[in-house]
Amino acid sequence: MNIIVSKQWLLARLYETDLAIVDCRFYLNQPELGRLEYDEKRIPGAIHFDLDRDLSGIVGRHGGRHPLPNREDFASKLAAVGIHSQMRVVIYDNQSGAMASRMWFLMKLIGHEQVYILKESFNDWLDSNYPIEQTTPSIRIPTTYQVGASLVQIAAMNEIKSHLNNPEITLIDSREEKRFLGLEEPIDRIAGHIPGAIHYFWREGQDEGGNWKSSEAQAERFAKHLKDDAIIVYCGSGVTACPNVVALMMAGFTNVKLYPGSWSDWISYDDNPISTK
Repeated sequence: MNIIVSKQWLLARLYETDLAIVDCRFYLNQPELGRLEYDEKRIPGAIHFDLDRDLSGIVGRHGGRHPLPNREDFASKLAAVGIHSQMRVVIYDNQSGAMASRMWFLMKLIGHEQVYILKESFNDWLDSNYPIEQTTPSIRIPTTYQVGASLVQIAAMNEIKSHLNNPEITLIDSREEKRFLGLEEPIDRIAGHIPGAIHYFWREGQDEGGNWKSSEAQAERFAKHLKDDAIIVYCGSGVTACPNVVALMMAGFTNVKLYPGSWSDWISYDDNPISTK
């Protein structure tokens, strides 16, 4: 699947009118910093989407720390900044693709065909001395957005619970290894992982510079699995699982689901089992 585009590809198309660029910089420990950085400098024409305000729904007792927003609500936000369903959309961040992958997944969830993630980070764009914009962002002309059938799959908590330790389903935990093993938990109230899950840290899909590895390298990461395996991916709150979903699709896997609520949703149910082995 064609998901990743290079900075050279974007540079060559930077001012084409059917192209929208989205800046998804966001820092969990400093929620306002991403927007401040965007206001200071950005790729020309880029629009900012915030993880908390735009890429997440309302937090409740269940659903995790970053529940998916309503599809129609998300589409309305796109329309409000001039993005319609026929546009090409390129998304970037400074978080090794974590936030960009989240937005990519949401756009696929509402049926958007031509949506891509920038291979490189915004800092890499700067280091290349590519053009940036530092003036006040332009006001976009609103449009309408026609929501389509979802192009990605999600798994509910009950589906996972009913298939615990099912050898026909691979459950992937995308968090750091120490969190997977329950050795530390800096964010959620309970440590551990869902029983039967295996560990693939999401950052292994990027190189040391935070740029996306090739489709061939992604296939090598997941080489022990068959391309038609049923795979469900989760993380802490459904955000950094998205880069692994992207990586699996780059590698040619087609039966891949995201568990949106992820670990923070799983532990919101007192009777759900927990493993540290």
